[in-house]
Amino acid sequence: MFTFTKKESRAPATCLGSASTQGLDSNYGDSLERECARKTDQKLLELYGVGDPAPTFSSNSAHLSSRGRIIKWFWDSAEEGYRTYHMDEYDEDKNPNGIINLGTSENKLCFDLLAQRLSQSDMLRVEPSLLQYPDWRGHLFLREEVARFLSLHCKSPAPLKPDNVVVLNGCASLFSALATVLCEVGEAFLIPTPYYGAITQHVYLYGNVRLVYVYLDSEVTGLDTRPFQLTVEKLEAALQGAKSEGVKVKGLILINPQNPLGDVYSPGELREYLEFAKRHELHVVMDEVYMLSVFEDSVGYRSVLSLERLPDPLRTHVMWAASKDFGMSGLRFGTLYTENRDVATAVASLCRYHGLSGLVQYQMAQLLQDRDWIDQVYLPENHARLRAAHTYVSGELGALGIPFLHRGAGFFIWVDLRKYLPEATFEEEMLLWRCFLDNKVLLSSGKAFACKEPGWFRLVFSDQAHRLRLGMQRIRQVLQGTSQGAENPPSCQTQDPRGQHR
Repeated sequence: MFTFTKKESRAPATCLGSASTQGLDSNYGDSLERECARKTDQKLLELYGVGDPAPTFSSNSAHLSSRGRIIKWFWDSAEEGYRTYHMDEYDEDKNPNGIINLGTSENKLCFDLLAQRLSQSDMLRVEPSLLQYPDWRGHLFLREEVARFLSLHCKSPAPLKPDNVVVLNGCASLFSALATVLCEVGEAFLIPTPYYGAITQHVYLYGNVRLVYVYLDSEVTGLDTRPFQLTVEKLEAALQGAKSEGVKVKGLILINPQNPLGDVYSPGELREYLEFAKRHELHVVMDEVYMLSVFEDSVGYRSVLSLERLPDPLRTHVMWAASKDFGMSGLRFGTLYTENRDVATAVASLCRYHGLSGLVQYQMAQLLQDRDWIDQVYLPENHARLRAAHTYVSGELGALGIPFLHRGAGFFIWVDLRKYLPEATFEEEMLLWRCFLDNKVLLSSGKAFACKEPGWFRLVFSDQAHRLRLGMQRIRQVLQGTSQGAENPPSCQTQDPRGQHR
């Protein structure tokens, strides 16, 4: 995780229920003009942070270039929890005392449905064109299916065009490609926090592009506000702050549904954010990778491609992948939709290094065109299973008296564990994360998402019932031992981990 300019906030004394949480008291008023100006500067620092990777790198391998040392540093610092999990994975029969992974955002609920569909005879076809170099944008037959699929599920007012589609091996590659072709070295994207932390390295490792954090907090200021709510005012403040530090911002990254909050932006909010970007001539990178994982009908998700008119279509770039909505993160399929042909061509050129095999492209085209299976079998059952798993985990959290954000999208719950920290610091948050890991359950802590309030965790619920039950049992044991000072509390190592899987 990059270091960044910020003023650490203190945790509130009390916490509210599942739909919201009480935030920080703030009073920046003062009768003296000089003091008022100073307080305003303080407030601005609390609203944004500029990613600054240089002070954090510490890798002295004599065999690597400077870029290689940076890349190795990201691996060393960010993957500890994931590596520990893979060395001791839970298996019901072979390793029942292994680690339960509730930290990685994968949908493990529908493997039976996917295995059955992907094993059917129409999924296997071998012909010369699939074994040769393709159009680097993707085979035309796949781009046509992607355009039809997105037109239907994004509810676009007009059919989307295959010429505006580029396919490649996942959204990680797409973030990297877009950062490289849209930004100069050292320029930046705005991104609201908390956010999916791996985007940090996606935009930096190839493109040397930074992130400017738009800090959101848990404070609820009125009946029409919600915790961690993004507003145009906060975007403006972060943009102003970055400019004051000489950082040129070229774009805005939005995730909808949001990871890790589970928030879904309304059409009105989307339009406000897009109008803000247009005013400042910013590109908007719209990550809609969870668009079909909205399992509560009342949420009312709308894709940005459903808007009647995009404020700045040549600077609006939408990504989607099969990794989340179809539970196939190992297949490595992602797609970009953009009306900017120059951007599409530049990204397609990088697909020489991030393309898909012809056989996978054929399988994806077959899957996406099977509307009956998607709409009548897979999506209804997937939503039902997500809903049931979410209901179970939220019920367990409620029984423990733990506040959380109650949303109906994604695979995760944003959980407020601030009351379990002896002090409101990220050091204490890391120690609690370590305590969970030592007691064989992997979570993701708020620091991995650049959350400015220590004590928030992302808990992934899209797993099989028996693993969820055991994982929640282990979480309960850790928290009860922490809060009650039990005679035999769960064992927790005291060292501060260097990082965690995101």
